[in-house]
Amino acid sequence: MQELKGLILSGGAGTRLRPITHTSAKQLVPVANKPVLFYGIEALAEAGIGEIGIIIAPETGGEIREAVGDGGRWGVSVTYLEQEAPLGLAHALLTAEPFLGRSPFVMYLGDNLLRDGIVDLADSFKASEPDALILLTPVEDPSSYGVAELNGDRVVRLIEKPEDPPSDLALVGVYMFGPEIFAAAHSIEPSARGELEITDAIDALIDSGKRVEPHVVKGWWKDTGRLEDMLEANRLVLEEIEARVEGELVDTEVSGRVVIESGARLERSRVRGPAVIGAGARIADSYVGPYTAIGEGVSIEGTEIEHSIVLSGSRIANLPARMEASLLGKDVVISRSQRLPKTLQLLVGDHAEITIP
Repeated sequence: MQELKGLILSGGAGTRLRPITHTSAKQLVPVANKPVLFYGIEALAEAGIGEIGIIIAPETGGEIREAVGDGGRWGVSVTYLEQEAPLGLAHALLTAEPFLGRSPFVMYLGDNLLRDGIVDLADSFKASEPDALILLTPVEDPSSYGVAELNGDRVVRLIEKPEDPPSDLALVGVYMFGPEIFAAAHSIEPSARGELEITDAIDALIDSGKRVEPHVVKGWWKDTGRLEDMLEANRLVLEEIEARVEGELVDTEVSGRVVIESGARLERSRVRGPAVIGAGARIADSYVGPYTAIGEGVSIEGTEIEHSIVLSGSRIANLPARMEASLLGKDVVISRSQRLPKTLQLLVGDHAEITIP
């Protein structure tokens, strides 16, 4: 088999994470202070894939180019491929056809996270050389997903959100394909929502007698397209961090697995891990609880916060209630006035300023 190439899809609009994604690509929203997209690049690099194409949208492509660069920091070469509009995963695949050529490849959705990476998947694909290999994971509510019907080690068909699911195995946003997928993608018509669906292209492969194999994911998988999924992914990644304190602690108690980056300063505060505090952050007279990621240059004073993500440059001061299950964009300012709310749950876009009554 030829060397595998990689294709990461980063062109989606991220409507379910608005207002954050009004000003930032959803694939660059951080989990444990690292953009989601970077986890995908790392997974491909770890599997020995040296050439990666990244599908970008005209609106957010510049931001992704600036964040990723040429891929050198991961030891890979990155080529940017602009998709004219979000017309479906199979359309994105066809956009990349000149880059991929006749090489087998991994297609990885840029807002997905896989705990155990794709090394085993790549090894399985190279060993059996099917026309396609799809990742599946058991889910509690298969009727909400694309579901695979299997016959032994072969995929018989894929069904999108079936009323009567033939299995509990839902599609994960990682696929491996041989070059026959392009003919299949060219053969399909847009779906009712006007997109070329990757499930239709895979079904076309099956209908033409090609071999599509399943690979069941053993570790966790998360699609980070919604607030609750982003927070859950943040929790899962933080569960596995190793404690490291490089910042300055003044009259501050730190317990559990906590990362405090260089240049951060914590005064008269308490931090319970797992948590990560970014470089240059300033925290005073505050409590930072488990499953919290504080970005670079964030300032927190007189506040309790846990199970949340705060992006770089934001400032939070003197909140009257603990902030939980929240995602704050870049350069957000939250302060209090005199009236006291009892609870806070916030999804705040970049450059917002909020005064709480």
